[in-house]
Amino acid sequence: MGFFKSKNEGGLMDAIRCDQTDYLIWKWRSAGQDAGTTVKENAIRYGSSLNVKDGEIAVFVYHQKDGTMQDFIEGPYNDTIKTANFPVLAKIVGLAFGGASPFQAEVYYINMAGLIRLPFAVPYFDMFDPRLPDFPISMAVRGSFAFGITDYKQFVKLHRLSNFELEDFNKQLKDALVKFVKGVVTNIPDGSYGGAPIPIVQMERRLLQVNDLVQQYIQPKLSDVYGVTLKDFNISELDVDKTCEGYGKVKELTANYTEASLKAQQHINVGNMQETNRLQMDSMKQTQAINLENMQESLRINREEGQYAQRQATEANAYTAKLQAEQQNLGAFAVKNQTQVGVAAADAMGKQGASGAGNISLGGAGGIGGMNPGAMMANMAMGTAVGTGMANMLGNSFAGAATGMGAGIMPGMAAPSGGVSVPPPIGTLYNVAVNGAAAGPYSVQQLQQMAASGQFNAQSLVWAAGMANWIAAGQVAELQGLFVNNTVPPIPPALP
Repeated sequence: MGFFKSKNEGGLMDAIRCDQTDYLIWKWRSAGQDAGTTVKENAIRYGSSLNVKDGEIAVFVYHQKDGTMQDFIEGPYNDTIKTANFPVLAKIVGLAFGGASPFQAEVYYINMAGLIRLPFAVPYFDMFDPRLPDFPISMAVRGSFAFGITDYKQFVKLHRLSNFELEDFNKQLKDALVKFVKGVVTNIPDGSYGGAPIPIVQMERRLLQVNDLVQQYIQPKLSDVYGVTLKDFNISELDVDKTCEGYGKVKELTANYTEASLKAQQHINVGNMQETNRLQMDSMKQTQAINLENMQESLRINREEGQYAQRQATEANAYTAKLQAEQQNLGAFAVKNQTQVGVAAADAMGKQGASGAGNISLGGAGGIGGMNPGAMMANMAMGTAVGTGMANMLGNSFAGAATGMGAGIMPGMAAPSGGVSVPPPIGTLYNVAVNGAAAGPYSVQQLQQMAASGQFNAQSLVWAAGMANWIAAGQVAELQGLFVNNTVPPIPPALP
């Protein structure tokens, strides 16, 4: 196959390792051999030791007739070279020779932890303000950037490791970076790069914003074209030639534009403030009008309610006066009727006595001086009843005139309502316990009727205002008279 030679043909056991401190790509060679000094510099024996530190990648490159293949060993790794750890090598090297013969491979170390920082400078170039395209302004950009390798397989695809030179690679990156920086910065004033326009005279004080815009553009470019990752990007200076004619023109134009913008904005603010004040005044007027209308409506309602109440009171007073007058008339009429009844009764009894029936002779001749005891007792009773009725009627009439209403009303007539004071019931009102519930209240007269009918007795529990507890009716002094036996006993037989 061309990989295997006799044991005497070079390829002694080697210690493959990288002791460089500052590198990106480094090729390993056998001790004492420089590049191109022997065709056997890439002969490696099985069993040679391989040391790959953390942050390093060892790439074994095999050149075959059908192309180039690689084995990648990621650090940390410290072991002898075995086919078990080299899958590509196991495919291309036969095991018939016991793994003792050397094989051809180029070994490269890639520094994944390395960070290379390079300065860059974009010399003066012309920039144009879109408002004054005929007045160029000179500007220079200076700064630095740092890069490293993240995707080593992509990096190996993009670069020939056998011819890799860091200085050449750095120059390529710097040239590309200068081109990208210049292209982005030139288009910042008109915003054609995709961001908001930044005037040339403001770019220096907006350095950080310019730095971020440039970095966002060049970062994917370096990864896609060169296989490296931009770790840091720093524009340290935007140097504008302030002595050129174009800078003076743009500065003056910008100042005038800023002044006009401020005036316009101020005018807009004043207009907005005036409009706001007008809206507030309109709202206040509308609110005041609504409040005034509500107040007038409230006053109208109150006035009408007062007038209605006054009319009601006047009508009630007139009605009360009318009832009082009618009551007085009824009282006088009742007295007159009672008097006529009494006179008629007396007259009738007088006639009854005049007929001589029931007269008792007191010994006078011819019956003169005789008495009729039945007529006399009837007359006395009738006179008493008539006098009592007239006294009660007059008393009630006077009481009604004094209180306004109520006491002088004829029996069966209800007291008028609506402002007329009705006196409370005469006597104490009692509640009666009936089947565990309070019934009533009842007057003494009502309780008397209940006692007569057997519905109320001395053991019935009663309570009235002022009593601490329910007590038996027989223990109440006012009610004890209700339970006295008023039944008239039979008349005994006459004595013989």
